[in-house]
Amino acid sequence: MIEQDTIKLLRECDSGIKMGISSIGDVTDYVSDAHLKELLSHSSDEHEKLKAQLQSLLDEYGDEGKEPAAVAKNMSWMKTSVRLTVNGSDSTVADLMVDGCNMGVKSLSRYLNKYKAADERSKDMAKRIISAEEQLSKGMRAFL
Repeated sequence: MIEQDTIKLLRECDSGIKMGISSIGDVTDYVSDAHLKELLSHSSDEHEKLKAQLQSLLDEYGDEGKEPAAVAKNMSWMKTSVRLTVNGSDSTVADLMVDGCNMGVKSLSRYLNKYKAADERSKDMAKRIISAEEQLSKGMRAFL
């Protein structure tokens, strides 16, 4: 049970971190404020570091991870594209990022609770990703 829950939690972390990296990339070209660009760049770097560490854990279990659901990824991209085409302001970027971060925190918290038998390293990874999402969301508040 521990190994199954561990792998399932790591897969959800993998899907979430990939979605976060993709979302940051989707909005970066619309940003005009230098500080906002810096926050997004720093967060992207942090997400990439977490992704590499997560991949090491997945490799230990011989698992390839999980891609974000195609429907979720496409819906996110469409929402982002439409909103930024209509109003490509920094405020819109911040609003989209806060929404995405909140969804990430909610999803990973749910999986953390669902896969209670997961090992401590995978739980720690989920908590670190949640923390990164919370920090990004907090940083976006000044631009709302």
